[in-house]
Amino acid sequence: MKTNSTLIAAMVMLMACGSMADWPQYLGPERNAVSPETGLLRSWPKAGPKVLWAVSLGAGYGGAAVSDGKVYILDRIGNDKDVLRCLDLGTGKQQWSYEYDAPGRVSHPGSRSTPALDGRYVYTCGSFGDVHCFDRNTHKPVWKKNVWKDFDDGSVPRWAISQNPLIYGDLLILASQTAKAGVVAYDKLSGQLKWASPQLPGRVGYVSPKIVKIAGDDHAVMISAGSRGGGGGAVVGMDPKTGRRLWLYEGWSCQIPVSNVTEIGDGRLFVTGGYRAGSAMIKIEKTGDSLAVTEVYKTDDFGTHVHPAILYEGHLYGHCTTNETRDGLVCMDLDGKVKWKTGNSPLFDKGGFVLADGLIFSVDGREGILHLIEPNPAGFKPLASAKMLNTRECWGPLTLVDGKLLIRDQEQMKCVSVR
Repeated sequence: MKTNSTLIAAMVMLMACGSMADWPQYLGPERNAVSPETGLLRSWPKAGPKVLWAVSLGAGYGGAAVSDGKVYILDRIGNDKDVLRCLDLGTGKQQWSYEYDAPGRVSHPGSRSTPALDGRYVYTCGSFGDVHCFDRNTHKPVWKKNVWKDFDDGSVPRWAISQNPLIYGDLLILASQTAKAGVVAYDKLSGQLKWASPQLPGRVGYVSPKIVKIAGDDHAVMISAGSRGGGGGAVVGMDPKTGRRLWLYEGWSCQIPVSNVTEIGDGRLFVTGGYRAGSAMIKIEKTGDSLAVTEVYKTDDFGTHVHPAILYEGHLYGHCTTNETRDGLVCMDLDGKVKWKTGNSPLFDKGGFVLADGLIFSVDGREGILHLIEPNPAGFKPLASAKMLNTRECWGPLTLVDGKLLIRDQEQMKCVSVR
């Protein structure tokens, strides 16, 4: 009996480790750029962490999802096609691919989206709204829709469709952001439209939905764009099962929002954006059957352009260099008091970053330098850095799985060992 118990315990631990090793969607397991990885390196050689492999990619900003030792990335070929690639995590060797016609031109061309993995299926959303459910075993589409054209007959937004698919129970949720549908949910197995919310306030932006907990319940949060003069956008909370609006906050607005909220706890959500939008902390409270939104504070001292702020030990960290500001990496407490800014040294221009094992792995989006940082409100604590990427606009989200960090620029994706 003791041997059997030991064997069962070992199997449970292996299964747990296997599930923790996955990075199944945009920004990781909890959609917050935080990884459960441990045992990571605290220093690197001067040349940087070991590069395990590198593969060529088309231009773009889409990140990778990983499951069962396989890397999935949605690439774009010129102005004509999208292609889903499946690579081996250990070697980078391509296992299979599927391409489809997706003609069109937009400003800053290239891929936009990170796939979502769920069991035997992989879900993607291309730059022109093409939504696919692929079977990971047959390598073929199970169903396809178009999150834009199915609800609108106009031109796509200036910077294309930038939706990162969200799996919620039996649903696949994306933001259509049209006059006919704000956010939509499909049956993840059949592609049948299950619900479509009314039009969102404001204009079309580039934010993907996120699930947060409010008073023990799941809420789907979406952010829409405001006008260039300010106002018009909103942060919206919905019932993810039906699309019914639960609450609305219109006190903060960004003309081109990209990142969704950072969940703080106790009903608090932190929203931030570029274009001098700054940030806001809001709190959603439930009394009986009613939900009320309170603005805790707003600040112009913290504003990220592409990626959401990361919460660590009561402080927020974000890349706050935008088109208008040069604040670099910024640390701020939850009351809105800035602890420090790196400014131009380093600049941290719009690059991706993840938190793991008490460390921040951060790419300077302009210089292609990978930084290793100890998050500490007492001051900026750099541990190591190395030039790892070659092009500007290294803005894609990072992926961390099994001690392997996936980073990309406009020409390639690299896998580097950080354990």
